[in-house]
Amino acid sequence: MKISVQHGSIESVEADTIIVGYFERVSAPGGSAAAIDQALGGAVADVIAAGDASGELGHTTILYPRGVIPAARVVLVGLGPANVFDEEAVRVAAASAARRARELGAAQVASVVHGAGIGGLDVGAAAQATVEGTRLGLYRYDDDAGLTAFTLVERDEDKIVAVEDGTRWGEAVAEGVQLARDLIRRPANVATPEHLAEIARSLAKDHGFAVTVGDRAWAEEQGMGAFLAVAQAAGHEPRFIVLEHDPSRGREAPIVLVGKGVTFDSGGLSIKGRQGLEGMKEDMAGAAAVLGTMRAIGRLRSPRRVVALVPATENVIDALGFRPSDVVEAANGTTIEIISTDAEGRLLLADALVHASQYSPRVVVDVATLTGAIETALGKLASGLFTNDDALAAGLQAAADRTRERVWRMPLWEEYRADLSSDVADTKNSSGVAKGGACVAAAFLERFTDYPWAHLDIAGVRSAEKTDGYRVKGPTGFGVRLLVDWITRS
Repeated sequence: MKISVQHGSIESVEADTIIVGYFERVSAPGGSAAAIDQALGGAVADVIAAGDASGELGHTTILYPRGVIPAARVVLVGLGPANVFDEEAVRVAAASAARRARELGAAQVASVVHGAGIGGLDVGAAAQATVEGTRLGLYRYDDDAGLTAFTLVERDEDKIVAVEDGTRWGEAVAEGVQLARDLIRRPANVATPEHLAEIARSLAKDHGFAVTVGDRAWAEEQGMGAFLAVAQAAGHEPRFIVLEHDPSRGREAPIVLVGKGVTFDSGGLSIKGRQGLEGMKEDMAGAAAVLGTMRAIGRLRSPRRVVALVPATENVIDALGFRPSDVVEAANGTTIEIISTDAEGRLLLADALVHASQYSPRVVVDVATLTGAIETALGKLASGLFTNDDALAAGLQAAADRTRERVWRMPLWEEYRADLSSDVADTKNSSGVAKGGACVAAAFLERFTDYPWAHLDIAGVRSAEKTDGYRVKGPTGFGVRLLVDWITRS
């Protein structure tokens, strides 16, 4: 879908469908909706007065101009109450309107920048939210949007540059989310560790990143015994992926992102139950989010130095597979007693977090579908945020508030680490009991860090059970919008 910006009036634009928004509980349309109302002889006001257009966020009503204006149809979309209107409302409204246009067979769609006029939002931010909502709301797996063209129309010539800049940002972020969603959707026999490596190489070629793809031998040279333990039984060979975006040419301490890349998780010998096993291809959602983030910042040419680490392997069953009671050694020499082979993600992350230290990072953030316990605690509304740095927590929380990719800070008390004490190793990989599981897992990870660090447990928010606004049913790509916002404002 080609996205463009046009200076002009929405009522005169050449498109088969145009989109305008209006607020809830208004007696008469305002802004661009008022212009359409005037052109159509009061038709918008009539449907509002009749109660057919409620203004409820995301509610759509269709009008047919019959040649009065160039567009064949008008989609009126509710923006919700004016007193709580924000960029999230823009994303939801834009997504709902775009999907409705596609359902009606539209090919060329034009829209106003929701909120850039009487809505009072920053013009660039409103344009970004309109494009993000449109692109993400139209998402279909490994497919185009079903529209050939989408045009943002702005009446005020002085705002065009800001709209163009916001559009560029919205496209870049949406493309990153789309990549993450596609990777998570792909079957485990396609989205293998090598497939993730191929994606990384492609990103490196497109955006000038440095790339390293480590195999078993490379990981052995790095002393990554925890990562390799999980990979012992893997049929698809493991890969440890490093991508680096470095416009500073080494002068800046990097932000390091770490994404858990378990491309299929059977649980190993601590095997999972049959129910829901097909969903375990999604256990690489953290890796997908990190790769999607790199795609976005590459397109945006972020001035920040960013390093992405993706330890990727499957966790399956084989005679060579690691066992409960085994002791493995991480790259920093820490010995780990294996209590559960289904607590494998933290083993990948342990070696990746140790590897991150060689970059003398400014900060490290890992993203992982780490525990079912976090979904029990927070449901599907927020990611768990664990961190050893209050300033980092504040920055991520602010980005979460802006993007509405919610996080909730969880405790990292010393007592959780005590639950991992072992008689035969420095630590256990699991407490072995079903209490405080997300906190215990985070406490395990913390011992492999010596820098400001945050852990996002996204197990509960990696997918949506139904379509709601720009979150379509299936993988959400959670983390991309949050991380891009945080990185670019750091």
